[in-house]
Amino acid sequence: MVRPTLARVAILSDSGVSECLSNSNCEAAQKLELQPQIIRVKGPSPDYEGAFSAMDHERAQALVVLEEPINAACRKQIAELASVRRLPTVFAREQVDAGGLIAYGTSIREAAKHMAVYADKILKGAKPGDLPIEAALRHELVINLKTARKLGMTVPLELLERASQVID
Repeated sequence: MVRPTLARVAILSDSGVSECLSNSNCEAAQKLELQPQIIRVKGPSPDYEGAFSAMDHERAQALVVLEEPINAACRKQIAELASVRRLPTVFAREQVDAGGLIAYGTSIREAAKHMAVYADKILKGAKPGDLPIEAALRHELVINLKTARKLGMTVPLELLERASQVID
């Protein structure tokens, strides 16, 4: 099987929030010897057409859509623009339904369950400083086969077997 080579990845970010996520994704891409391109859009009416034109100009081969407010609200538009360009996308877990190819990360729903337990303990008198700090350790991989077919991609069986969910 011939595996595609990936050299350039665009990272779509919301300019209205901290650069923390975009910077950490940029560093991760560089560690993988990928050339990152950070694109920051500004709400309330982000210029996604301009953002995708910039990706075209830099010949992005894939897109990471950061889990930030403006991108969440506009996820369907982002997925449609990426699909037209045949650009594989990685979305946040709760946003892959819009048409992204892959989602990988912690589930906000799962984290919310833990937050509810903490809130319950605090409301029952526990001191927040006495509660242990817990990191979300469960990661989920979601693969959207409908999008893969649109992009003319075949997802390796090994990856499908590791997926928490496959959208078909």
